[in-house]
Amino acid sequence: MTGLGCLAVATAAFVGSHFLLSHPLRPGLVARLGERKFQILYSLVAIITFGIMIWCYRALGRQVPLWSVADAGWAAAAILMWAASILLAGSFVGNPALPGAPRVTAPSGVLSITRHPMMWSFAIWAAVHLALVGTPKAMLFDGAVLLLALGGAAGQDAKKRRLMGSRWHEWASQTSYVPFGRGFKSPGLFALIGGTLLFLGATWLHPLPVGIWRWIG
Repeated sequence: MTGLGCLAVATAAFVGSHFLLSHPLRPGLVARLGERKFQILYSLVAIITFGIMIWCYRALGRQVPLWSVADAGWAAAAILMWAASILLAGSFVGNPALPGAPRVTAPSGVLSITRHPMMWSFAIWAAVHLALVGTPKAMLFDGAVLLLALGGAAGQDAKKRRLMGSRWHEWASQTSYVPFGRGFKSPGLFALIGGTLLFLGATWLHPLPVGIWRWIG
């Protein structure tokens, strides 16, 4: 099996197992194992398949980019990654999708921007990384993350629409799938500060100069 073939198989396993465990296989496994053991199984499968993806990605070594990116592209990427960091930081506050979270009747913070802030943060990261790297292996790896994030978010919406009934329509009327789909909303002070610190720290630790460090460093 070629290097790209290994990555393709690992990618298919990562994405496929997520969708299978999140939807068709979930009810039966939860009934047999219980919610806690199912969550452990789900996490283990995700960690193992994603770990294999990373291994295959790194084993391919350096590849020649299919396109080059000008400074304007790097600047736009920094802004988008800052936005993704704000969404990710804010997704841990008042998010009813988190395990054990209390019911939330009115979205606030980043949840008023999109009802899937964590998924969109992953999707933005994947899209930005793909645009900057521009290699065949990045197309597979980042494309998988992008598909899983946005497809998974759409799947969550469909599931909640079936289960919640009128409560779903009440929730969906206050926030959108696409960020800022219902107008500009403030992400909140915690998300803004936390996301900015996350962005600065992650880009500073990056092995290549990215974000503002591309010009400051």
